Amino acid sequence: MVELLSHCLNRMFHNISASIEETKDHLSALDGVIGDADHGVTMSIGFQAVKAELSRRNVDAMAAEDLMNTAAMAFLNSVGASTGPLYATGMWRAAQALAGAADATPAIQAAIVKGIADGVRERGKGQRGDKTMLDAWIPAAEAGAAAVRRSESAEQMWREIIAAAEAGADATRSMVASKGRAARLGERALGHVDPGATSAVIILKAMALTFCGNAAGTAKSAERGTPRFRRAETHEEAGKGSRS
Repeated sequence: MVELLSHCLNRMFHNISASIEETKDHLSALDGVIGDADHGVTMSIGFQAVKAELSRRNVDAMAAEDLMNTAAMAFLNSVGASTGPLYATGMWRAAQALAGAADATPAIQAAIVKGIADGVRERGKGQRGDKTMLDAWIPAAEAGAAAVRRSESAEQMWREIIAAAEAGADATRSMVASKGRAARLGERALGHVDPGATSAVIILKAMALTFCGNAAGTAKSAERGTPRFRRAETHEEAGKGSRS
């Protein structure tokens, strides 16, 4: 049985939404130290909107790139400020990478991560070291691309993606922010992890669980340095959308 790529992506967004919902209070608490204390709520609203929009669509009839574009618009329309355009642009770039794709190969999975990282970087005009979500997304994308070049399995690729993202997020503790509201704090932001980088790790772990389950070791990894993470099983989507 081969699962439709569109259904795999649909499950991915359900898993991301459930994971963000579980950790939104922690994310907002992190943001309360260096920002407006609303990051968790903002991310929850965005991915809940994506899940709701996709539930109204006939996923069977959607190409993978169309599903990703639909998710981008739903996120953008529900989330204002900077987070909405950043993640929407990332999803649009990921949609470009999905053009014509039929299977969730490791190369396609890595391309999704790279597309999101590239879109966020282009929209926000940021780089690694700015103490933002890019400190997790950029190393994650680099790790995915390197794993594909080595023809590694999806499970090994995701182990390396998650490890790189976690290390990048943890490194934000020693950074002075140069973008966003945290930049106003200057050195007072030292010692505090960036909430956007933390939520990026949570998203990546949900993606890993979607594509390869616990084989990537993400459940164990999630217990280190980020909030407790349980597997975000889909509900009405579980077991649906496959074909021989």
